[in-house]
Amino acid sequence: MLNKLTASAGSSRFRLDLVLQAVFLALIFYLAYSVFHNTQVNLENRGIESGFEFLDKEAGLPIGDALISYTPTDSYGWAFFTAVVNTLYVAFFAIILATVVGVMIGIARVSRNWLVCRMAAIYVETLRNVPLLLTLIFIYVVVLSSLPGARSSWLLTEGILLNIRGFYFPKPLPQDGFGLVLFSVALAVVLCWGFRRWAKRYTERTGQELASFRISLVLLLGLPALTYLLTGQPLLWENPELKGFNYRGGLSLRPEFLALLLGLVLYTAAFIGENVRSGIQSVAKGQIEAAQALGLKPGKVMMRVILPQALRVIIPATTNDYTSLVKNSSLAVAIGYPDMVSVGGTIIGQNGQAIEIIGMWMAVYMAINLLISAFMNWLNARVQMVER
Repeated sequence: MLNKLTASAGSSRFRLDLVLQAVFLALIFYLAYSVFHNTQVNLENRGIESGFEFLDKEAGLPIGDALISYTPTDSYGWAFFTAVVNTLYVAFFAIILATVVGVMIGIARVSRNWLVCRMAAIYVETLRNVPLLLTLIFIYVVVLSSLPGARSSWLLTEGILLNIRGFYFPKPLPQDGFGLVLFSVALAVVLCWGFRRWAKRYTERTGQELASFRISLVLLLGLPALTYLLTGQPLLWENPELKGFNYRGGLSLRPEFLALLLGLVLYTAAFIGENVRSGIQSVAKGQIEAAQALGLKPGKVMMRVILPQALRVIIPATTNDYTSLVKNSSLAVAIGYPDMVSVGGTIIGQNGQAIEIIGMWMAVYMAINLLISAFMNWLNARVQMVER
């Protein structure tokens, strides 16, 4: 009898839960419909047409730092896509550089050298507690604006110049036979990958460690260099030259891009550095002492023992920093770099299609960050320790 009463009470609670969930979902759909309906009515009252037909119209807006072919006669859709490419471009290099700088800062934070440790701590505490927008404005207005003019450029080395209009460097011009050099690079990568796998199995079988890093480096650099020399050096360089009031030829990075890249790297590296520090300190002291007792050098202890275990702590937190970096790139509008927020804002001003552009912003940022999260989750699963 007691079992029947318990089963009946459980069934009643289950039905009540279903009813409450159905009511909650119905309320959500009603609110979403109300927002959509009110938005449509307000747009009609103001004479604003909704939809994405405006993307096919001629844009007529200039994009001064376009990575792909673009002219003002192209459509709004192509202008927005060009701005998305700019966003991906700066985010890609910012993530790589911020990771490199962040790892160095994190290692410096746990250094036994008092000066190195204190300097790294000052860097982290300063950059983390200053808003990124102020950092960007400081770099753009104070640092880059103090550079000399084009005629007084700083000559860093032959063909590499720095002035108030940007950073100039030679442009590579591939000649006949350069395809063989690219093929040798790909072949060297494959050989390095195969050799390191073989070296790992050899070490596990014999206990003898090979100089796999040095041999891989020789393969990776030596084979392409040898191919480059044997094919008659099929690569020319076009140096920037001063013509009139500016430099022509070569490649250049505009100050807006440099300011955004430096700001994102310096700011994000402070957070990544703290992730690395916490990851290193999470490794048990006995692991380090055991590695030292085996006679491993400090560099190998860090690379072979500490960092592989620290990655389990570093990667999840760093994933958030990567996604934040992509979203923080929207601050480019403050210094004039034509990312998708800047160009999208101009499109809104010309057409009034605010809802559509904001929806496109949200979709692009969500897609980028979901891809980053998926890759980092895969990497995190790869570095997790599997118990036997």
